[in-house]
Amino acid sequence: MKRCEACAVDVEGDWTRCPLCGEPLGGEAVRSPLPAVPLRFSRRRVLRALFLTSLAAILASFLAQLLFSRFSDLGALRSVWLGVATLWLVVLMAVRKRRNVAKGTVYLVVLVGLVCVYWDYLTGWHGWSLAYAVPIVCGSSILALLITVRLMRIEAGEHVLYSGLTAILGLAPIVFLVFGWVQQPAPSAICGALGVVALALLQLTRGPEVRHELAKRLHL
Repeated sequence: MKRCEACAVDVEGDWTRCPLCGEPLGGEAVRSPLPAVPLRFSRRRVLRALFLTSLAAILASFLAQLLFSRFSDLGALRSVWLGVATLWLVVLMAVRKRRNVAKGTVYLVVLVGLVCVYWDYLTGWHGWSLAYAVPIVCGSSILALLITVRLMRIEAGEHVLYSGLTAILGLAPIVFLVFGWVQQPAPSAICGALGVVALALLQLTRGPEVRHELAKRLHL
């Protein structure tokens, strides 16, 4: 059996480092007494859905640039690559971690959004962060959560609140439109529509779980 000299504990299973302190373990590995729990989803199916979604987004951006190339401001549709990168980052995080996926997605949306806004500010403020980057990141995160929750069968208690918060963040670009902070309304409108659809689906399919989680978290 493997042993951690720093913690003075024996460790069963195929651990290479101590789960308590992270130090390398010595000794021979023994079979873990815990049964192997199979995945409840197919990685191949998740990645295939992710690939097809990404391909559709890229082809749609190319088609939009081809049809509307005479409008120079639509050249910013190339920023759809940011959305594709967000899709892959969220779904791969879900496949690898499989816990607190929606919570990590909220942090990702806030962090990437703030970085884009700050970058836009440092480069003289052209408004691309609010017009394109933030809506694309929010919308892509909503799509990624829909893919992971649907295909990975994540338990409701692990995602309903943060999924709802991500959908609410998707409504933030609507505020940009109301205050006239963006000159190109399409990305903000699409992102807001996705947020509304995600909230409606969450309420229709997970309404009781949402109310239960809210009552539990707010001690009602």
